[in-house]
Amino acid sequence: MIEENQDDIERNDDDLYEHYSFVAEKGQQPLRIDKYLMNFIENATRNKIQSAAKNGNIHVNGTVVKQNYKVKPFDKIQVLFEHPPFEYLLTPENIPLDIVYEDDEVLVVNKPAGMVVHPGHGNYSGTLINALIYHFENLPNNSSDRPGLVHRIDKDTSGLLVVAKTETAMAHLTKQFFNKTSEREYVAIVWGNVEEDQGTIEGNIGRHPKNRLQNTVFEGDEASKGKPAVTHYSVLERLGYVTLVTCKLETGRTHQIRVHMKHIGHTLFNDERYGGEKILKGTTFTKYKQFVENCFKILPRQALHAKTLGFEHPKTGKWLSFTTELPEDMVQCITKWRNYAKHIE
Repeated sequence: MIEENQDDIERNDDDLYEHYSFVAEKGQQPLRIDKYLMNFIENATRNKIQSAAKNGNIHVNGTVVKQNYKVKPFDKIQVLFEHPPFEYLLTPENIPLDIVYEDDEVLVVNKPAGMVVHPGHGNYSGTLINALIYHFENLPNNSSDRPGLVHRIDKDTSGLLVVAKTETAMAHLTKQFFNKTSEREYVAIVWGNVEEDQGTIEGNIGRHPKNRLQNTVFEGDEASKGKPAVTHYSVLERLGYVTLVTCKLETGRTHQIRVHMKHIGHTLFNDERYGGEKILKGTTFTKYKQFVENCFKILPRQALHAKTLGFEHPKTGKWLSFTTELPEDMVQCITKWRNYAKHIE
């Protein structure tokens, strides 16, 4: 089980701040704590973890441990530092925003791929929030103290986000997302030929028990480990060994489309975290391998774009809907596959 300290800062009695907290699973095999933490903390390096251990920043069951400590089942592991988590130290930054719509209540932005939505471990600047607090004053905080944020999309996913500019708008929009009345449609390139023209994926999503940087689908007796998630997909175009699809979200779980599409055997193209950066479909010809690698270079991220966003305006009650063009990297990749598919028998 993981208890990441993302939304609440916990101050320790000895003037240390908790940055991470984990509880080892009951089936945990003995494993050095530096190796264990490498699996759980994004962007962490062995050197950083070993340095934290030498400085007495790693505690197990309330006691300071060295880097060679072997983690056992049910151990409570904490990483503590003398400063608060950097993600709470927000600095305004003059970063340009692609504003699709703005009025006194809401803001719709088109986020480029590569921009993190809010500060977090390893990404403390250059985020959408750093840009928002530079360009807009007095944005309302959400329940996690993140100014303006109603929802989020992954760093390497491009596309539309709505931002609340008032407390009223924050409450109204948050309720719409909770009640699943907002509309969100994504375009993705996935590995393989998606046989059904359309379908619905239902499967509870939760953190992967072995790789905590991934999420996974839990079914059957284990379904309670995840949260309900529903994705509706439709095929736009079949391109040989990949398929262009749209995905409509009924729920908004972390990595939902990436996890659900992998679950049905169609991992997103070049999704490194979920194995899509490998050649999952196609031939063994060297020329084909070179072609795919060229596609990876053109589109150096998961092939996912938040294309359409719809919601009820929090003040007027009018339904607003916004659509963006696919970004150039995805357009170029699709074009290459379209040309390649013509030569596949």
